Amino acid sequence: MISVEAVGKTIEKAIENALLELKAPREDVDIKILSEGGIFKKAKVLVSISEEAMPKYEKHKKFVEEEKITEEKENKKIEKQIEKQEKKEEKAQEKNEKKQEKESEQQEKDNNKTEYKEKLNKSCEPEEFLKELFNILKKDVEITSIADEKYVTYMVNGENLGDIIGHRGEGYYALNTLLKQITSLKDKKILLDIGSFREKRVESLTQTAKRLANKVAKTGRFIKLDPMNPSDRRIIHTALQDDNRVTTLSKGSEPNRQVIIFPKHEDD
Repeated sequence: MISVEAVGKTIEKAIENALLELKAPREDVDIKILSEGGIFKKAKVLVSISEEAMPKYEKHKKFVEEEKITEEKENKKIEKQIEKQEKKEEKAQEKNEKKQEKESEQQEKDNNKTEYKEKLNKSCEPEEFLKELFNILKKDVEITSIADEKYVTYMVNGENLGDIIGHRGEGYYALNTLLKQITSLKDKKILLDIGSFREKRVESLTQTAKRLANKVAKTGRFIKLDPMNPSDRRIIHTALQDDNRVTTLSKGSEPNRQVIIFPKHEDD
């Protein structure tokens, strides 16, 4: 049974309130007066859908419930779509932020590269650069130079230069590369020697190259040396360029590029 209790100043007002709540016309209901009210008391009624009208209202109630369920499903579907869209927009925003961050980093790299190139273009004299550098490093050194047809060698001599040369010459090679990049000579290449390191290195590698060349010529089998920097590889190649028994070749990619010493055959 579908029924509602309602109150009002009068019985009619109480009935009217009940009908509004039930959303039903008067002919579809049964009315029971619970209290007629008075001066200090409101009227109270119980209004129920009559048995004759009940099927219509039950059908309507079922329809309303089904509509409510459908509406709830539709709302959930919409909520999921909104949630999906929000996640999609969030991912897009995150992707865009990462893209902007990447572009910003690339722009910074490009700016640094441009600045670096501008500095390179403003090349200075090698000796001037070396004097300023060792002054900054607080090293008391003497700088002299020797030139031949192809090279100008700048020799730096002084005390306690081991920390500048570094382990296995790492500091020396880095400084040598830097010197070539930020200084310039029109007709000749630049070489650097610190504390006779290059001179000793040339002597040591030349002896090694000749010893290995003798071994290759004797056994007829090639020998692959450990990876070397370009400067050391050049010393090996130069040391053996006039040896008619062997030939040299560099293979691999930096920093693992190696010199290979091959035996020369009679028909080469």
